Amino acid sequence: MKKLIAASMLLALCIAACENRQQSSDSKETAEDQNEAKFDNTQVESDAAFTVKAADGGMMEVELGKLAQTKATHKEVKDFGNMMTTDHSGANDELKSLAQTKNISLPAALSEDKQKKYNELNEKQAGEFDREYISFMIKDHEEDIEAFREQANEGKDPDLRKWATSKIPTLEHHLAEARRIDSVLLKRK
Repeated sequence: MKKLIAASMLLALCIAACENRQQSSDSKETAEDQNEAKFDNTQVESDAAFTVKAADGGMMEVELGKLAQTKATHKEVKDFGNMMTTDHSGANDELKSLAQTKNISLPAALSEDKQKKYNELNEKQAGEFDREYISFMIKDHEEDIEAFREQANEGKDPDLRKWATSKIPTLEHHLAEARRIDSVLLKRK
């Protein structure tokens, strides 16, 4: 009887440890692993990797946009945050629908890296937040534009190429606005 109780307790501890490991795993990595298991074709894997990265980035843009709307002190930064939330929410919905038709798994939550950046910005004080957020938006949109252009030019799936191509003008507009706001903030120093 004691052995049965000890074995039951050991089993319960193992199950709890497995559940904790699954819950703490990076959602982006989980999606990437699922896609690698589904797609053994490197061409499809490349499109899936772009899709996962775009989804992770899009979710971060929405969350940071919401944060900017509540934490920013300058109206331009609050308005920019609103634009990020609106534009990236729509793009995220489109991407989710497209990924579903392609059987591509997407992350359900921010990756650890994106969550870390969110936490860093959330810890900033009001005026410092505005400058750090806009500076990050410039860097992030420069990287996004490069990745979307690469997908538009080199992606294998025509639907994903078309989607990436259609988002480049919006990303360029976001970058231009972030740079404009950055110059306004510099003048106010």
